[in-house]
Amino acid sequence: MQILIINGPNLNLLGRREPDVYGDKSFEDYLQELRKKNLKAIVEYFQSNVEGEIINELHRADKKVDGIILNAGAYTHTSLAIADAVAAISTPVVEVHISNIFAREDYRHVSYLGRHCKGSVSGFGLKGYEIALQSFF
Repeated sequence: MQILIINGPNLNLLGRREPDVYGDKSFEDYLQELRKKNLKAIVEYFQSNVEGEIINELHRADKKVDGIILNAGAYTHTSLAIADAVAAISTPVVEVHISNIFAREDYRHVSYLGRHCKGSVSGFGLKGYEIALQSFF
């Protein structure tokens, strides 16, 4: 099984950015752990701070991977274009958020992506990626 994780804006700063919200581990360190735990899956990774690059990666991955785990960051609450890209592909997508978006500012309670996703995981820290990964088995 091949799974693609796509992380959006500012997630390249994990481990340094607001550790009280996002933790103190870099995503690259976490990804190594995740890959070791899940030997049944080949886990690819893509990160971009650019909306169009995320859309291009969703299009590229369609039908080439078995599932996509998408943490679109703040684009979750603002990007109809990314939501349309998720709706346009046939590969299932699971939305992930490290923090509990419903315990944060009101504008973070809205996800334009969620209605087009297989499911959504929010509030479990980096473990949310593992939960999302397990949903494909």
